[in-house]
Amino acid sequence: MIRVMLVDDQTLVRQGVRSLLELSEDIEIADEAPDGQSAIDRIPEVDPDVLLLDMRMPGKTGLDVMRELGERDQLPPTIILTTFDDDDLVLAGIASGARGYLLKDVAFEELMSAVRAVAEGKTLVKPAVTERLMKGLGQMRTEFSSLSQPDPLTDRETEILRLMAGGYSNKEIASALNVAEGTVKNHVSNILSKMGVRDRTRAVLKALEGGLI
Repeated sequence: MIRVMLVDDQTLVRQGVRSLLELSEDIEIADEAPDGQSAIDRIPEVDPDVLLLDMRMPGKTGLDVMRELGERDQLPPTIILTTFDDDDLVLAGIASGARGYLLKDVAFEELMSAVRAVAEGKTLVKPAVTERLMKGLGQMRTEFSSLSQPDPLTDRETEILRLMAGGYSNKEIASALNVAEGTVKNHVSNILSKMGVRDRTRAVLKALEGGLI
């Protein structure tokens, strides 16, 4: 069974998501929390396989939850669950370690698929990737077999690569990480060099193929 913890301040939302998840034979709700502080207190004990986390909550937000647990290395695989298609929140959430995001009006099958994918260690980047990335997917996959395994990336490079997978520009990444755009450009250059590719799209695709993000 895939054990899911649901964190949302709206009771009706928690009840609705729970009722959907309980329709699946391989997914169960391990626990619920109505606010960020409760989530921070209970998640380490519950140790869920997947965390469904609301971003906008009174008191400590979903972003606060991710950052505090991330600093303790206690953040489970996380899907941001929000009613707001808010690029800034999604960007900050992915930078803080989220595997992807879903809007709360997500269809049943998409929710099930997302939970299973994240439980398997995958990353939900398709809703946010660029059109160019998706168009080039089939063609570029054939190029990977001849490429050696990339050199290990630093934590910061992995963080930036995750944001690159979301289709974000150097300027947007710099804003999210509170660093200079030139610093991001240097990191991107290092990523391309280590991965043995010539552009950002191939770097992201190779990372997805290799399970690096």
